[in-house]
Amino acid sequence: MAILVFPFLAIAANSQSGGKAAEPDSTVVTDVTEPEANPGRPTVSNPATITPVGYLQFESGALGAASSLEFSSLYQFSEVVKLAVAKRLALSASTTPVVHYSLNGQSANGTAEVFVGAQTVLYPGTGSRPTLSASYARRLYAGNTPDFDVGSPVNSSIFYASADVQGFHYDANAIFNEVLNGSVRRLQSGQTLSISHPLGKGFGLSGEIWRFSQPFVHGNAIGNLWAASYSARKNLVFDAGFEKGLTSTSTHWQVFAGFTYLLPHRLWRQ
Repeated sequence: MAILVFPFLAIAANSQSGGKAAEPDSTVVTDVTEPEANPGRPTVSNPATITPVGYLQFESGALGAASSLEFSSLYQFSEVVKLAVAKRLALSASTTPVVHYSLNGQSANGTAEVFVGAQTVLYPGTGSRPTLSASYARRLYAGNTPDFDVGSPVNSSIFYASADVQGFHYDANAIFNEVLNGSVRRLQSGQTLSISHPLGKGFGLSGEIWRFSQPFVHGNAIGNLWAASYSARKNLVFDAGFEKGLTSTSTHWQVFAGFTYLLPHRLWRQ
């Protein structure tokens, strides 16, 4: 739970100081320009661009889901922490420490997976010229809760493309996962496309379509997602939305809400 509580404490501490940067010390370095968050949530797609160098970013959220292959209902809290250590390299860790689910009339609590990974920018684009990047993630802990329709990869490689075209922003991902069932390993492929557009006064709207192969049930999970966002500040973005599964092997419904918070102080000098 500590990793979930920390972003709230960080926001509160910044608000109590009137939003001003603290005096620099030996471990915290302020910057003249205000850093800007780069949310990966709530869409399945993630951006090809990475967070500002030296700033910690927290992506926190709650999710409720119904009617999947492995559960009747599921509620969870999740946390993703990102840190860019160079202009073209970012590290990440994700965890789902609280999960409540039900199946066949019985309910239980548990903890889901823990992943660590790294993303590198292969080609930095501007405007309509896309930024291209790639990442690798490894599962450190398998958890003891049911999986969603896309399963839980042991190893994952993702290729990203992001750009702005005619006032719209898109994030496209090509995903290759190694999934495990007992001692049997299979390759899972996935494709995602998210398109967003600003609505003015800090609000935005995103729509997404995604597909993942399901090698152990010989099917495909396909979903459609819609989300709204609100940028309270450059480094604080709230989001909420829903997702509808489009195939019989997809999770039928998901609703979610959360926020992305970029700590406004660089952790080291450039």
